[in-house]
Amino acid sequence: MPMPPPPDLDRLSMPEIARLVAERRLPPVEQWNPPHCGDSEMRIARDGTWYHQGSPIGREAMVRLFSTLLRREADGSHVLVTPVEKLTIVVEDAPFVATGMAREGDGPSAKIAFRLNTGDLAPLDAEHPLRVADAVDGPRPYLHVRSGLEALIARPVYYELAELAVSGDGDIPGIWSNGVHFPLVAS
Repeated sequence: MPMPPPPDLDRLSMPEIARLVAERRLPPVEQWNPPHCGDSEMRIARDGTWYHQGSPIGREAMVRLFSTLLRREADGSHVLVTPVEKLTIVVEDAPFVATGMAREGDGPSAKIAFRLNTGDLAPLDAEHPLRVADAVDGPRPYLHVRSGLEALIARPVYYELAELAVSGDGDIPGIWSNGVHFPLVAS
């Protein structure tokens, strides 16, 4: 059964995005505890490109499918898991990249959501917070997607967020989404 195409973020309202996020049914990977079977020979590069045996995976539907089987272990490693097997996957930075953003409203009533490189949608809210890490190449903003999995916010999207930044909570630049203020500085 083929996966449906990812939704077009530019054509969706925030209530439609919230509905799609709520309706998304992911496999219960947190409940599966099969034995570790080895290495998947896969890696996710810093730019979000998925590789198998050194070659990029060109079929977006395959990447989307594999992304639903991704789990972060307690030790910080990543695995692809099914009910019967668990395989290691190398993640160079974050397993997802936020490549697009939608926004409605201003100030504390603003709502922001992101489109990930897998086609998934993720809101910016208390359950999906933003964090900023310091790095040699500048600040690296991340969005919590699910169960310890994060999305690196792509630089152009981060610049959009920076344009929206307002002073709040002690003059710390940040953005509002779903009633929560998220600082845009490393903590």
